[in-house]
Amino acid sequence: MPPEEPEEPAKRDPPGVAEAAIERLRRNIDAVDEVVVKLLNQRAKWAQEIGVVKKGAGIAIYQPDREARVVAHVVAANRGPLEASAIQRLFERIIDESRRLERTAEPEGAK
Repeated sequence: MPPEEPEEPAKRDPPGVAEAAIERLRRNIDAVDEVVVKLLNQRAKWAQEIGVVKKGAGIAIYQPDREARVVAHVVAANRGPLEASAIQRLFERIIDESRRLERTAEPEGAK
């Protein structure tokens, strides 16, 4: 059996390359976070409107069947890399906050 060749040491990027890449990626994440916040706030506004309509019609705020359908929908839409369980946990929190907004919603001008 021939002797094993020694492993080559891992090649490293020149100093500053990794830091620059990380900074660029973090700026991308920051930009996406801003979009996520904007979309969450739009969703929240619609939840408030739903709350007003539900109250006016005497419909219960808590609707577990609808909440289950929302979670199932977003889990099915997920293409990763987040796991389905992560999407489920995230949307359960989003739904909790939406339900809170529905409960406290008041018609325009009622404040």
